[in-house]
Amino acid sequence: MSAGPAGPWLTWLYAPGDRPDTVAKALCSGADVVLVDLEDAVAPGRKEYARRATAELLSAPQPVPVHVRVNPLAGAWGQADARALAGLPGLGGLRLPKVASPQDVVAYAELAALPQEADGSGAGLRVPPLWALLESALGVERAYAVARSHPAVRGLALGEADLRADLGMREEAGLDWARGRVVVACRAAGLDAPVQSVHPDVRDEAGLAASCARGRALGFLGRAAIHPRQLPVIERAYLPRPAEVAAAEEIVAAAAAEAGAQALPDGRFVDAAVVAAARRTLALGARRG
Repeated sequence: MSAGPAGPWLTWLYAPGDRPDTVAKALCSGADVVLVDLEDAVAPGRKEYARRATAELLSAPQPVPVHVRVNPLAGAWGQADARALAGLPGLGGLRLPKVASPQDVVAYAELAALPQEADGSGAGLRVPPLWALLESALGVERAYAVARSHPAVRGLALGEADLRADLGMREEAGLDWARGRVVVACRAAGLDAPVQSVHPDVRDEAGLAASCARGRALGFLGRAAIHPRQLPVIERAYLPRPAEVAAAEEIVAAAAAEAGAQALPDGRFVDAAVVAAARRTLALGARRG
């Protein structure tokens, strides 16, 4: 198993699988998770090399979790990707592109499944953690079914570039419904909050910060990045402010002192849901050290 940071993951950094030097730098970048990309970032003539290089890297545990975005099963490389990477000690998870149905996830899981001993009583199957990428209108419509499609599914994410093209959208706000749909589907399925899609302009730090603030307001937690310079912007945007931490501490302390719903002296109403949210805020705040 790969080592990883304590607390929720906020920063996920993509690196092309055919650039081992770039992947090595990503592993030292401070990202919570490194996403090795075998799909869009790799030219067709480099796919086989990217797979071999990634398998070699993941033949040993890594200092941070490493997830791999494999190629679609419908193409020439997806099946070989899933088979080559399954069971490697450095693999933290698979990101499945262009998922449009629960059956797509099940097909990936069957390819990546490996035998294991189950409690010494017989053979079972082990599937690496799976994250499904929804990149079409059909995928978004089926978000909850995809989230519930297999026990190995750990999360959903949007592939916003492909989704924009599929929907013919020109304005950023047009994606808010799809974003909300994925947030609700993850919660309904008992999964962690989804991670935002990448911000494609690495120089636009102000735009990235504003977009992260919008994503946080919609219920996302953390974001994928395409350059290390984006990581501190994402982390700052998703970490709670000192005032938020102080308010959460007051809520948790009040709940510990008196059971049941109550109103704080400043008028804030506290019940079990509010306390749960406050505890999540404190868990995130602990990342500040």
